[in-house]
Amino acid sequence: MADHRRTARELIGLTLDAGTWTPWDPPRVPDRTPAPAGYAAELAAARARSGGDEAVVTGEGSVSGHRVALIVSEFAFLAGSIGVATADRIVAAVERATREGLPLLAAPASGGTRMQEGTYAFVQMARITAAVMAHKAAHLPYFVYLRHPTTGGVLASWGSLGHVTAAEPGALIGFLGPRVYEALHGAPFPPDVQTAENLASRGLIDAVIPAKGLRPTLSRILRTLTPADPSRAAPDLLGVGSGAPEPGERRAWDAVLATREPDRPGVRDLLWEASDVTPLSGTSAGENDPGLRLALARFGGVGCVVVGQDRLSQRTGHPLGPAGLRVARRGMRLAAELRLPLLTVVDTPGAVLSADAENGGLAGEIARCLADLITLDAPTVCLLLGEGTGGAALALLPADRVLVAENAWLSPLPPEGASVIVHRTPDRAPELAQSQRITAPDLLAQGIADAIVPETPATLVPLVAQALRAASALAPSVRISGRSGRFTP
Repeated sequence: MADHRRTARELIGLTLDAGTWTPWDPPRVPDRTPAPAGYAAELAAARARSGGDEAVVTGEGSVSGHRVALIVSEFAFLAGSIGVATADRIVAAVERATREGLPLLAAPASGGTRMQEGTYAFVQMARITAAVMAHKAAHLPYFVYLRHPTTGGVLASWGSLGHVTAAEPGALIGFLGPRVYEALHGAPFPPDVQTAENLASRGLIDAVIPAKGLRPTLSRILRTLTPADPSRAAPDLLGVGSGAPEPGERRAWDAVLATREPDRPGVRDLLWEASDVTPLSGTSAGENDPGLRLALARFGGVGCVVVGQDRLSQRTGHPLGPAGLRVARRGMRLAAELRLPLLTVVDTPGAVLSADAENGGLAGEIARCLADLITLDAPTVCLLLGEGTGGAALALLPADRVLVAENAWLSPLPPEGASVIVHRTPDRAPELAQSQRITAPDLLAQGIADAIVPETPATLVPLVAQALRAASALAPSVRISGRSGRFTP
């Protein structure tokens, strides 16, 4: 069941700091389009029933002291439907939020286009979308909270464009309303498809949270988006080693074995030590991959987007595939659009090798990840935390600063596979690990890495923060050229 259907004003009261709400809605203007007989009476009844003059309420307020613009549907007004006057109000609010540099929260609950106004009302969805995209192009955050129900053109336009999208529990969310589907097809729509929970499980939305959880979630994200205090900048880590032993055969193979220990710290442990972590889910386009973690988080007061390979999931039935790389690319886009630094965490036994992966374009996704990361218009830091096997590791490697954990390693294949190719047997893997120069000291000596760092997650947090600050201080032109330049002999 969905939450109790709250009015727009009830949701605003739950979300904003007390006493900070300022409405933006101008008086409703007369309709500019022909309407059927009786429509004026329907509008009058909707006003009486809802206590408002339109199907959306717009304005601004504060969330934990952060100024935010809001567009909230009022479902009691003609099922939250979007007519021309409704679109006028939405577009005006989006454009004002853009002019004033405000984050924007849209909380739709709507059946879609207002049928009484016909085609001209229908095409307003394109107009609203254009305003939202201009807002995002200005690098301003756009959050969406889908309420029960959200269907039709609203979901197919401004309801599906959030940087971060959540929904209330049990909410009906879908393109075609189930009542319309049954009338057209003579059978009910399949159950448990158009639900918030199903969308979250499939990577279409990021989370399912109750209305009372919206305020703390927004507060956490807004803290992450707040620029770090430049006065806390620390010295660059470039060239700082850890006193690790010199590379050698036993050291290389011991490192490989150490990274395969089941209790070794991974990206989950690192995120546990971070602050204001907001997990995100999937590509927003219907794909998810448990082998890849995507989140917003802060390290030592520096907010960032985290794209991390989850070795535990990969080694327990969820090897990294094309979908995981597409999730990673979503993280890269978020970093660029929200002007946040990006932290990639490399820890993978290698991408999945299967017919499905080939059919899903695995090699092409590795290439596109590399291309996106090398050209990304955002500061980037890579933390090579453990296993660094093959193309899946390379896809997240090129960065402005590359940190490598003491036992981490990087190789085109697992050493056993390389041994098979060179010696026709996996038994000489330790020898291959040494000769390929895969260890942390090797990577530092070759300029592939900038620093060797300890492996304890709590110790890593301030070092990651230093690297994020150092990367953010670089000029954009230096960042872009340096990412590939570090691999030039």
